[in-house]
Order: sequence, then structure tokens, then C-alpha cells
Amino acid sequence: MSQGDPSGYPYQPYGAPYGEQPPPPYGYGYPPPPPRGNGPSANAIVALVLNIFALVSCCNVLALPGAILAGLAIGKSSHEPGTARTMVMWSWILFGVGFVLTIGTFIVLGVSGAFDDR
Repeated sequence: MSQGDPSGYPYQPYGAPYGEQPPPPYGYGYPPPPPRGNGPSANAIVALVLNIFALVSCCNVLALPGAILAGLAIGKSSHEPGTARTMVMWSWILFGVGFVLTIGTFIVLGVSGAFDDR
């Protein structure tokens, strides 16, 4: 009579010291992890949210095409991942350029005295 389970995992006999048996095979006793979905990536969702926030709060004009690109990328992420990745990259570029231009505008206005009390 063998001391092995039909599934290939040997049981530890009564009285055997702890640690003398090999560890169970990977994934033994647990279901396999679910397959990774091809849904919208977190990068596209974050780009969409930040572009909309920049459009509403800072009047960032470049955030409008960035938000549109991020929204289209979410829609295309399942069947055209390469195109979606490129759209998300351009969405982030537009967000960054618009952010830098907004900060630059505030710096120029501050240096020129536009925010001073008259």
C-alpha cells in the first residue's frame, strides 16, 4: 500500500516530525486565479478623470481633447489594445502640456502684477 494520495500529494503519516515532507505543489488546494480581463486599463481611467478635472477646475483647453482620447481608449481597449495605448499616451501628453501652460500662465500673471491690489 502506498502512502500517496491519488492526486500526487503524499500525506504526512501519523507521528512524522514536522517539516520532513515536501511542500505541496503550486496551487494545490486552491482554484487557479481568474484570467486577466481585457477591460479598460486603470491608466486610461485615471487619464480620463484627471483630464476632466483639469478641464473643469483650471479651464485647461488641452484637457478636452485629452479627455476625448482617454474615453475613446477605454472603448477600444478590448479589441484594439495598441491603438488604445497610443491614445492614452497622447491623452497624458496633452494633460501634461496643458498643465505646464496653465502653471506658466499663472506665473506670468503673478510676475506682471495682475494679482496685485490696486
